[in-house]
Amino acid sequence: MRQNPSFTMTDPAELRRVIADNPWATLVTAGDDGLTASHYVVLLDEGRDDLTVVGHVGRPDDLILGLGDRELLVVFQGPHGYISPGWYGDVQAVPTWNHVSVHLSGIPEILSDEENLRVLERMVDVFENRMPQPRHMWERPNDEQFVQRLAAGTVGFRLTPTRVVAKRKLSQNKPATMVQDIIAALDAPGAYANPTLAAEMRRAHGAPGGTR
Repeated sequence: MRQNPSFTMTDPAELRRVIADNPWATLVTAGDDGLTASHYVVLLDEGRDDLTVVGHVGRPDDLILGLGDRELLVVFQGPHGYISPGWYGDVQAVPTWNHVSVHLSGIPEILSDEENLRVLERMVDVFENRMPQPRHMWERPNDEQFVQRLAAGTVGFRLTPTRVVAKRKLSQNKPATMVQDIIAALDAPGAYANPTLAAEMRRAHGAPGGTR
C-alpha cells in the first residue's frame, strides 16, 4: 500500500481498535506459483499489548500459504466508502474513496495444538458473547471429541509484525467546512449513505460525536 504522509496512521491504540473492530482479514503471500490470498478471522493476541495477532487456517491452506516459512501479509479493512465530488460544493473536484486500512507483515510462528485450541475457543467466545444465548465450546455432551476433530483440521498461527503500514484516508487534505459537509452527506439518506464511515471521519477529525 502506497503511503502518504497526510494519511499515515501510527497511533498503536487506534491500530489495535481497527484490528479489533474488523477481524475478517485477508492473508496474502507469494510462493512458487505466484500470489495466494485467503480470508480468515484474525484477532489481537490477548496476552500482548502490541500489534501481535493470532488466527488459524484450515488445512491445507497452511501449506498453500507457506505458513511459518514465508512472509505473510495480513490486511485489515476498516470503514470505507465512496465520496462524491458533489459534496465538495461548487469547486473543481474528482470522486474518491475514503478508507481505513492496516497491513501487518512478518513470518508467523505456528501454534502448538494446545495454543491453537485456546485461540479457537476465544474466537467462539468473542462472537458468541454477542448472542442472546451464546453457544460456547465444551457445553454439550461429547463436545470434547467434536472440538478435537475440528481443531485437528486447522493450523493456528501468531504473527508479530516486522512491518506495519496503516492508512487513514478520511479527507484530511480538505478544509474543515468541507469535511463537515462530507460527514453530513454520509449521514444523510441516499445511494452512498455510510454512517459508519461518517463516524470514523468524526473520530479522525476530532469532530463532535467522535471519540479518540
